[in-house]
Amino acid sequence: MFQAAAKTFSVAPTASVCRGILSSIRQYCKKTPTKLRVSEALSSAELGANVKVQGWVRSVRPQKANLFLHVNDGSSLQSLQIVAGSELLTFGSAIEVTGILKKSPNQKQPVELEADQIHVVGGCNPVDFPFKIKERHGLEYIRQFPHLRCRTNAFSSLLRVRSEATTAIHSYFKENGFVQIHTPIITSNDCEGAGELFQVEPSGPEHEEGENFFSVPAFLTVSGQLHLEVMSGAFSRVYTFGPTFRAENSQSRRHLAEFYMVEAEVSFTQSLEDLTKVMEDMFRSATEHVLAHCAEDVALFHKHVTPGHRVSPEQMTLSRSTFRITYSEAIDILNRSSQKFTFPTDWGCDLQTEHEKYLVKHCGNIPVFVTDYPYDLKPFYARDNQDHPKHTAAAVDLLVPGVGELCGGSLREERLDLLRARLEEVGLEETYSWYLDLRRFGSVPHGGFGLGFERFLQCILGIDNIKDVTPFPRFSHSCLL
Repeated sequence: MFQAAAKTFSVAPTASVCRGILSSIRQYCKKTPTKLRVSEALSSAELGANVKVQGWVRSVRPQKANLFLHVNDGSSLQSLQIVAGSELLTFGSAIEVTGILKKSPNQKQPVELEADQIHVVGGCNPVDFPFKIKERHGLEYIRQFPHLRCRTNAFSSLLRVRSEATTAIHSYFKENGFVQIHTPIITSNDCEGAGELFQVEPSGPEHEEGENFFSVPAFLTVSGQLHLEVMSGAFSRVYTFGPTFRAENSQSRRHLAEFYMVEAEVSFTQSLEDLTKVMEDMFRSATEHVLAHCAEDVALFHKHVTPGHRVSPEQMTLSRSTFRITYSEAIDILNRSSQKFTFPTDWGCDLQTEHEKYLVKHCGNIPVFVTDYPYDLKPFYARDNQDHPKHTAAAVDLLVPGVGELCGGSLREERLDLLRARLEEVGLEETYSWYLDLRRFGSVPHGGFGLGFERFLQCILGIDNIKDVTPFPRFSHSCLL
């Protein structure tokens, strides 16, 4: 074949033809590029490897004959530097780059990618794009663009932290023998008794207005607790982690209409200490996991986004002894304070955020457990301490720096006669007849708690507004996307 082919050349090939042939041979012999995420490329030890990276342009810096790009695909806070020719590329564009990984002369980055080929997958007009290349945008500004704010360093860091925190919480419960229960989002129960519910009704021409699709009024859940209590009659340790809803007409920094709750129930316990141990261990475990796996992302918030709200890892992980006080002791502390509070601090009043933050600060700016709240402040299921003269319930809250209440829980009233009397008192005996059955058939002492996941993220990162720790915030008069 080669001999026959050689005879077709009537003249010696020119230098340009030779270069073309050699280039074709090099391209043919070159290995198919290995597709890497940016985080993988940054940690790759295979210098000289032919790789492909896909992502979005975070910065563009022209310099003499070269163009320096920083490309990020969301896999890490740090971007990969691309050394390219004079291609016309803009901030925000989505690109695919093929080239050779080389050691970077810049000490701040281990490697850079010398581009052989750049393909623009999706262009971006930097004039119209709401985030500008050399500006640092605040959380309040980027909140106006829920469909685009994941493109910013701050919010992409938040989402990585949120993902790792989710993994950490599931891991803690799995390692400690809890069974995950998928509790329903649509329910006929008002667990909290606050009445701030979203009612679920069918729509469409085939349904009559006001029709009860489920034959009874149904609502979006405010808590999975009662369903966990059902399961605690067969499993000694259960938990759920999912969305909950409150129809609270508020646009404050602390409230969302849709948020995530971590809830757990522990059977065969008559001690608040058992509950506080689970709350403390879970908080410590999840926090340590986030600090270990998202160190750069957490540091970004502490240094640049929320520098005035920084909480030390020592405080967050409860490495020092946690404070434990009763509600009565908390009221005494507040009443002895020289600080003027907006809300009253009489015994029997519910603790407000201003009270909770003061108590945390008073106790050394470390997490504080407050126990034994007034019986009348707690829902029907909280266990009666039967104490006098101040009537209290076996309830506990975990207060943390910068946030206030993070967890709330109680022992559940397992004594059938006391529970029935309480339900009769509030007119709910018929509604919760099934709940009384739980006490009639193989009941055991048990207790549980709920942790606000968004508040946990606020505590870790020092973020003041809860709307900035969830991908798509839902609140009064706002449901974008």
